[in-house]
Amino acid sequence: MIHDLIGRKDEIRRLDNCMREDRAQLIILYGRRRIGKTYLINEYFHGRFDFKITGSYKEKKEIQLYNFAEELSGHIGETVHPPESWPVAFQLLRKYLSSLPEQEKCVLFFDEFPWLDTAHSGFLNAFSHFWNDYGCSRHNMVCIVCGSATSWIVNNILENKGGLFNRQTCSMYLQAFSLSHTEEYLRSRGMEWSRYDIAECYMIMGGIPFYLSLLSPEMSLSENIDNLFFRKRSELWNEFQQLYRTLFTNSDQYIRIVEALSTRRTGLTRNELLEKTGFPDNGALSEKLQDLIVSGFVGVTSQFGKKKDAYYQLRDYYTWFYLRFIKDHNGRDEHFWAHSTGSPSKYAWAGLTFELACRDHIRQIKHRIGISAVLTEESVWSVRGNEDEDGAQVDLVIDRKDHVIDLCEIKYSESEYLIDKGYDMTLRSRRESFREHTKTKKTVQIIFISTYGLKQNKYSGLVSGQVVLDDLFAQVE
Repeated sequence: MIHDLIGRKDEIRRLDNCMREDRAQLIILYGRRRIGKTYLINEYFHGRFDFKITGSYKEKKEIQLYNFAEELSGHIGETVHPPESWPVAFQLLRKYLSSLPEQEKCVLFFDEFPWLDTAHSGFLNAFSHFWNDYGCSRHNMVCIVCGSATSWIVNNILENKGGLFNRQTCSMYLQAFSLSHTEEYLRSRGMEWSRYDIAECYMIMGGIPFYLSLLSPEMSLSENIDNLFFRKRSELWNEFQQLYRTLFTNSDQYIRIVEALSTRRTGLTRNELLEKTGFPDNGALSEKLQDLIVSGFVGVTSQFGKKKDAYYQLRDYYTWFYLRFIKDHNGRDEHFWAHSTGSPSKYAWAGLTFELACRDHIRQIKHRIGISAVLTEESVWSVRGNEDEDGAQVDLVIDRKDHVIDLCEIKYSESEYLIDKGYDMTLRSRRESFREHTKTKKTVQIIFISTYGLKQNKYSGLVSGQVVLDDLFAQVE
């Protein structure tokens, strides 16, 4: 049943609401490539549409119009010659739709919508006129616009100041699976992996359904990763270039940005990015950063107490994995991932990406420590060292409206984590340094987030609350 589709209950509920409405619906569905947008719509409507067209990547207007005519011919049952322009194409579509019964829902699906809008084609203006002059007045009309070029969708439709201004009746940004949904999906395909392995898989693929669909239940996790990423000419050997190329014009400039961000786990300021990338300080960098942010590849993290000091952080798991392990690998070892077990590089990567996973599951963390209903702001904090004082850094600061600040220590390990005397002194010093430098009057406490929790000893009492890996798998509304 479509209502059992993993991880998409909210989207299905919203589609149900749109289908019940007795007025025209313009539904915008967007999100990262490989996230499952087309699959969701095809499954929901069982592949039955009154008209459907899929844009072709970097094809000329003439090819797009030829594809349009072919699709329309299939619905009408007779040959439609390719129209000479998009206005003519939409006139043909309008004529066909007017012949359909008005008492039944009329469903149109424009997949990879941005790819239809080739340079100087006039597609977007023609579509706007079609919708404003015809579609929006048809009470039974349901039009789904879908696209992976998220920044294009935001700039040209959701924030459109022209003919499509405020025309959408429903917009949905499709997100990656959570850890819980990743586990549910893998189990549905016969993979009864441990949560430790599922978390590692998530830290590589980021809960992207298409990537997860390539995993084989007949292989272990490490065998799967070697097979998909490190075997010569494997399924995902050229995914990185293809991913950025199909999402962004001048993709090499966006790649320069994410490569620069990958040099520091905590992120870079705008000025630091200008220095590392060599972009001119004329707004071009800000525009590209915004594209990466709305597409989910980059996140903005604030420094505690300094909201104007924004740090841009690479947040895409696959990009991190590619830049750390695949980019310079060149097929040297087809069993690289199995052979890297216990290596310092893998351990450092795991620590970084586990922090990202924790940030992406902040609701689960708040639920575990009992503050789901409390308003919070999340940030990082650091202070540079000098001759008189060591530097300090906190991975995640949860500033709570109930007059408490949680300093979260995040540790990825293969067993219970042991706080020894030296680390106990470090934690106490870090907490006092935070109090001194921020001048906060709130209660400051330490929360420990780890894979398997703390090993109890005389130092573990310093920690006010714990979150373990299992807690991140909770389904929290």
